[in-house]
Amino acid sequence: MACALDGIRVLDVTQVMAGPFASMVLCDMGADVIKVESPSGDSSRRMAGSVGDDSPAFNAVNRGKRGLGLDLKTDRGSEILRRLASSADIFIENYRPGVMKKLGLDYATLKPGNPGLIYASISGYGQTGPLANRGGFDLVAQGVSGLMSVTGESKRPPVKVGIPVTDLGAGLFAVCGILGALHHRDKTGEGQFVDSALVDAGVALSVWEATQYFSRGEIPQALGSAHRMSAPYQAIRCADGYITLGAANDRLFERLADLLEHPEWKRDERFVTDSQRVQNREVLAAEIEEVTLEKTRSYWLEQLVGQDIPCGPINNYGEVMNEPQVRAREMVVETTHPTMGSMSTLGSPIKLSETPLTPGRPAPMLGQHTDVILAECGYKSDEIDRLRKDGVVR
Repeated sequence: MACALDGIRVLDVTQVMAGPFASMVLCDMGADVIKVESPSGDSSRRMAGSVGDDSPAFNAVNRGKRGLGLDLKTDRGSEILRRLASSADIFIENYRPGVMKKLGLDYATLKPGNPGLIYASISGYGQTGPLANRGGFDLVAQGVSGLMSVTGESKRPPVKVGIPVTDLGAGLFAVCGILGALHHRDKTGEGQFVDSALVDAGVALSVWEATQYFSRGEIPQALGSAHRMSAPYQAIRCADGYITLGAANDRLFERLADLLEHPEWKRDERFVTDSQRVQNREVLAAEIEEVTLEKTRSYWLEQLVGQDIPCGPINNYGEVMNEPQVRAREMVVETTHPTMGSMSTLGSPIKLSETPLTPGRPAPMLGQHTDVILAECGYKSDEIDRLRKDGVVR
């Protein structure tokens, strides 16, 4: 079947996480993504579990791409990339601002040779502002953007969000910008520059926290698993562990009060509205747990589901990857890698009815498609041999 981005070519000049994740989303949708790496390869190739130049971590964000080993620090290497860019649709890079300009591979340099090129830069702080020239890492961006100040338990040391949320968020926002730019190009023929930043992503995802600050002038605090705007909406203890409970409106709370055999909560002035429940969330959670601690998680999940009250188990990743719902949604797919053999990887959360995605392909080995890609842009076999001999390509 046709894919949504058939015929779109992407040059992926990125490394580690944010950029590779963005280009992988495009690749899953059918774009021809060329992963451009230095002769030594992306550093994620040597992360835990690596086999030679391949690793599960690299495969996780580079599946389905074609691999080109290219030394951009050489004049001939940068010239090869300029030639590729002259016919590409999308160029993605995630180096520190200024690096690509020094190499003659920035948007201003490439645009005259390809006015329709969509050029996306992903960086820690973005291309403008007083901190633009600083390097960017997810941990640092989580701190700068405020995420770490609201993560974890109150009056405990700061912790980061468990996943690299600003890396992944910046990658997703870059994809949004790229797809919007593609639509604009379809109408006008003009490409454009897309600027995505880790810190921006962290700030943009702080929707409820910003709302609390802007509307009431309050500095949001860490609340553990609790919700900032509704209660009870958090992890609740049972006799053998925790479940999640989301009775996040008056109707659901009334149903919960009846289920827990405390109908008086519905008339208690501390709990009668969602706003009052938020103000008294700790007291409310304690009263709920006085009841739920008497029985097991499985018992309460069955009871809550029976009353159509949102709830769920708190799964570890072993349970997640074997959860029937996750499997039914094809969020776990199997692939075979040339060096790592059979392996499981994540599927795609994007479901398109007419142009389904293809997430089940392995990542390229280092420089796997160099000869083919160079031949496609006009290099003859003797030229490729010479480039390889001189260390320009791998």
